[in-house]
This record gives sequence, structure tokens and C-alpha cells, in this order.
Amino acid sequence: MRDGKRAAFSAATFAGFLLVAWLQVVVALLIVAAVLIALPGSAAIRVAFPLVIATAGLLWWATVRALRPRRPAPAGVPVTRADAPALWQLVDAAAAAAGVRPPAGLTVVAGAAVALTERVRLTGLLGGRRELFIGLPLLLAWDEPRLRAAVAHELAHGTPRLGRFAPMAYRGRVALARIVPRIPRRSPAGPILRAYAAWYRRRDAPFAAEQELAADRVAAEFAGGRAATEVLRDVPALDGMQQLFHAEYLSPGWQAGHVPEDVFGGFLRVLAARADEMALLRAREPEPPGEWDPHPPLADRVAALIALTDQGPEPVERPAAGDLVPDLPGLGRALQAVAFPPAGRTLLSWGEFFDAARIAEMEREADASLRAISWVAGTPVTGPADVLDLAADGRLRKIAETVFGSRPAVETRAGRTPAGETRAGQTRAGETRAEETPAGETRAGQTPAGETRAGQTPAGETRAGQRGAGETPAGQTLAEEALAEETPAEETAARVTDLIALLLALAALHGGVGRWRHSWTGTAELVAIDGSHLDVVGPAELAADPATVGEARERLAALGIDLAAAGPSAAGRPTARVPVIGGVVNVLVDGVRTDLLVVETGLVLVPGLPRSRAGEAKRRLNRLATDGILADGRAARPQADQAPTTPQGPGESRFVPFTDVAGASASRNGRRFWEMNLRDGGTLSVRTALDSDELPGGWTALDDAVSFLTSTR
Repeated sequence: MRDGKRAAFSAATFAGFLLVAWLQVVVALLIVAAVLIALPGSAAIRVAFPLVIATAGLLWWATVRALRPRRPAPAGVPVTRADAPALWQLVDAAAAAAGVRPPAGLTVVAGAAVALTERVRLTGLLGGRRELFIGLPLLLAWDEPRLRAAVAHELAHGTPRLGRFAPMAYRGRVALARIVPRIPRRSPAGPILRAYAAWYRRRDAPFAAEQELAADRVAAEFAGGRAATEVLRDVPALDGMQQLFHAEYLSPGWQAGHVPEDVFGGFLRVLAARADEMALLRAREPEPPGEWDPHPPLADRVAALIALTDQGPEPVERPAAGDLVPDLPGLGRALQAVAFPPAGRTLLSWGEFFDAARIAEMEREADASLRAISWVAGTPVTGPADVLDLAADGRLRKIAETVFGSRPAVETRAGRTPAGETRAGQTRAGETRAEETPAGETRAGQTPAGETRAGQTPAGETRAGQRGAGETPAGQTLAEEALAEETPAEETAARVTDLIALLLALAALHGGVGRWRHSWTGTAELVAIDGSHLDVVGPAELAADPATVGEARERLAALGIDLAAAGPSAAGRPTARVPVIGGVVNVLVDGVRTDLLVVETGLVLVPGLPRSRAGEAKRRLNRLATDGILADGRAARPQADQAPTTPQGPGESRFVPFTDVAGASASRNGRRFWEMNLRDGGTLSVRTALDSDELPGGWTALDDAVSFLTSTR
């Protein structure tokens, strides 16, 4: 009875939020009516319409926008009862155990999560069509009892065990968790709604925690206490490992313009190879819950399960969750096609994918370093043969002192962190976590998962600040890192050696003398074609000294490394994408409505859409970021989004490299405002509008970019 009263109170306070939202519109109308009544008749007629529009009309629009449901389309493969009858039997049994009706649909998605979404009506007052989303990584990595526990927990969120109003209370909590964080700070409806939501969250917290504990109990009753407890630790561990997989294994090659032929098979290999790390992640305490996350602390949930259920002996063998799907490999291929669309990328085996990723990164570093050396030398320096000629003449050391010992006039990157390598289980601001719903209908306190982050692969690509294959620890090329600060002579000499070793390694790879030996657990090793050790560091050390350049050439000839061996020209290489850090839509750039992407090397300005198509603008920019941006600011796949293919011209995209920015500033006077002074004497101003919005992390990315430009100019 007590639980029923708490459920009714929670549902009533949620309904109160909607009442307050519309009550303030009514109050505004009454105030306007009172003012008009007090005015003389002719004056009231003249000011009535503009006054209503400027006050109650604006508040009405802000309220409608705040309460409007957002339902991003999921990236997944629907599974019918005919496709996987055993999986549907599990779902039906879990629904019966929870006392709820089965979901209307089941979709397999790329994330390591199980989630239930509902297309609610009246902002959550009434329920609607429900759909269950199951992550393919769980079908691949879990046994059946753990999947049973996870599915039962999700379905039990709507159980009426805690009162007839408990399902409505849960829907309301999810709705507010999605609505309140998205209310713009400038919205006139925002202050009252945020204040009420904060009060609601404090009063609802005890019942929210009780609903989560009740869902845990249903899962334990249905699948066993051991399996329910394992799920609590497995979900964040799998999420962390999936993030590591995306950042360290998938993203470098994805950005280089390639895609592996079996993404999910690669993830399985990582799980098998890094089992010890998975065990550490399971044992680690999870991060503190978010503001709208109703889950009690993990220790409390585990203790409650142990106290209420009998763990029993460890079963000898558990059936695999993947056995519930007749054609699991086929399902994986279908899911990869929608979750990781090639978008013009080359499909490769994992070995070829790793090779291409590392070589592309090495070529990028080599190109940047050779350009810097060529600029100082005054003559083109195109490869290791030219570098060794400079070393033999004694000029390489002096050029290196100029290049490596001076601070650059401009920097080419924004927002690089000193230690950008991703660790398993870590996330960056705005990144999605394991408990997100793949359809973007989030649970309390979580980010929409149907919305990929700007520039990510559809299941999570690295952002600026992560380290790709072959990058220096700061995420810069050799030349960029060296130019970043003054270095002593011995460090300059070491960097010269590193540069020569890089060029020799590329010559060995392009000449067919060397290859990469890849590992799923450690760093790759450059070896000879027959698998024996290939030393390029020794010859590089000799080549750095003018007195021993001849000996270095002899060593290289003995190894069969041809200094003239060249890989594909820049024109012949697959075009690499630059990481997209964030994006904002419907801002005013120099007074013109524009959508903006912040990429690693500059700003991409896309002509905006009319206000009537504001929602479409966000989807368009998200697709553009997902497909990728080339180094010159062009869309990697312009035909997909009808995006412009040239960086300049009336009505076309414009790319503003950070190298063209001489100074930047940010201010806030009601609306947010950023201004950049360009080296050609022009200015670029960015100002928010009433309907401005962001891709996840967009405002932070723009702030970080301007802050970087401000501190380095």
C-alpha cells in the first residue's frame, strides 16, 4: 500500500510538471489580457497582436519546443518472431515474469546494452508502442542466463508490482530526464521548469531507487541471483572495452578511409585477448551516477540481491546467448551494414585494415615533417633519400635546429590533450555510456544513443585527443610536436633520428621489405617479410651523423631497403577524414543562418536551412559528421546529404582552417558570441539564435576551439 502511494505521488508530481509548463503560458495570457483591458480601446487594438506574440506567444513556443519528444531513428536490425523464435520466447517469458505485456518489436543494435523504449503519448502520461533493443556484443559475449537477467530487468521497469501508477511514474521520470537537460538556457520557459524539475527529482529519488531495486529482484527471480549480479558488473565492463575497441582498434583505420570486413568479430577477438583487463573492469567500482540516473550505488544493488536470492552452486555449463539466434553471423553482417556504413570507405580484412591505418598515419606524419623541412631548406625534400643527402652535407642538423627549436607561427590543431590515449572504461564529455538506449529514447540521466556524436563512427569513433596508430603521445605529428616548444640539442637530435626511422620504415613497407606484425593485446612490430627482426633504428642513428651516413646507406642496402621506394602519391591514397569534434546548428555566422562543424583542423560552415526545417538541419549535420570531413573541409560523401563539394562560393560550404585565424574571443551578453580575427584582415563572428541547437558536445567543442585559439595567438 505504501509503495502504491509513493507511485501515485511520483506520477502526480510528474503530471504537475506538465501542468506548470502550460500554467505559465495561461498566466502570461491573463497578464496580457489585463494590460489590454486597462488600455483605451483604440490603443488596445493597435498593440494587442504584437503584445500577445511577444509575450504569451513566445512563451507558448518555448514550452512546445521544450516538451516536444525527440525520437532519433535507431541504427539496428529488426528481428521478427520468425527470425529468432527462441529469442522471442525468452522475451515473452521475461515479460510474464515482470507482469507486463511483451514489447511490440525487437531490434539488435551495435551497443553493449539492453534497453526498452516506448513511444509515449502526452509526454509520458499515456504509454505507447514499446520496442526492445539488444546489443549484438551481448549476444556474442554473454551466456543465456545473463541475457535473461538483463532483458527481465529492462521489462520490469514498467511492472505494476509497486502500484498501478508505477509505470506512469517511470515514464515520467524518463521523459523529464530527456526534456530538462535539453531546455535552452535562454528559453523563457526554462527557469520555472528547471526549478520544478529539481524539486521533483529530490522528492522522486527514493521511489526511483525502489523501482530499480524491484527490477533487480525480478531479474534475479527470472534468471537467478548469480546471473543478475554478474550483469550489474558486466554491462559497464563491456561498455568500457567497447570504447577501447573503437578508439584504439577501429577509429584510426576508419578515419583513414577504410572499414574492417567483420567489425563485431574484431570486438570478440579483443575480448578474448584482453580477458585479464575485462576482469579488472568488472571488479572496478563504476563512475558516480549522473544527475538524472535513478540507479542506486552498485554495492547496494549487489547486497540487496545477495540478501534476497540464493546464489546456489556455479552451473557446470551455460548455453551461449548467441544460440538463441539461428543465423548470428548473418545478423552481424546485416547490422554492420547499417551501424558502420562504409560511406565510400574501402572494405578490408582486419590485417589489411591495421596495415592501412598505420601506414596512413605514418604517411601523414612524414608528409607534415617533410613539408616543414622543405620550407626551411628552401628546396623540396620528398623522401628518405633527400633527407640522407641533407644529413651527408651537414645541413640536416642546422635545419632541424630551426624547425625543432622555434615556435610555429600558427598551430594546426585545436583541443589536443597531452595524454589523449583512451583507457578501457573511460569516456569523454558527452560520450554515451552502456545504459543508453540504442534508439535514442534514453532512460533517466542518459544521453540519446540514437544520436551519434559528431564525427564518430556510428557506434563510437574517437574524438580529437585520442591517439591513433603511429601518433606521438601528444597526438601530433613529429614536426608539430617538435614545433610546440623549444628543445635542447640532444632532444632535437633524437627527433631527427625518429624522423629518419619513420621514413626508413615507410620505405621498407612500400618496397616490400617489411610488414607489420599485429597483436590484439599490445603494440604492432615492424618485421621483415619472413617475420624476422627488422632494425631501422640503427641505420637511422647512423644517418643522423654526417660522418656515418655512408655506413647507414650500406646497412640499408644490405637490408634491401630502397630509399627511392615510394608509396602511393597523395593523389592516389584513400582520402583520410579529419576527426570531427562537435557541431552546432542554426547559428548566425556573420549574420547568416549557418550550421557549423568543429573539426580537428578548422571550422566547416554549412549554409543553414529555413526555420521550418530546423529539425532536419540537425539530422543533416549529424549525417555529414558521421560520413566524415576531408582535410580541406569537403564532405567525404557529398551526395549523401546534398552537401557542397567545394569549400567556397555563394551558397556553398566554407572551410576556415585554424591556421588562418590570428586571434579569437568569446563573450556572453544574453546570447553567446564568438569572434575570430583572420590573417587576411577579415573577421568571423558566430552568434547563437533562439533555435540554435547542438550535436552532443557541440557547444563545448566550439568553446574549446576558441579557447585554444585565444591562448595560442
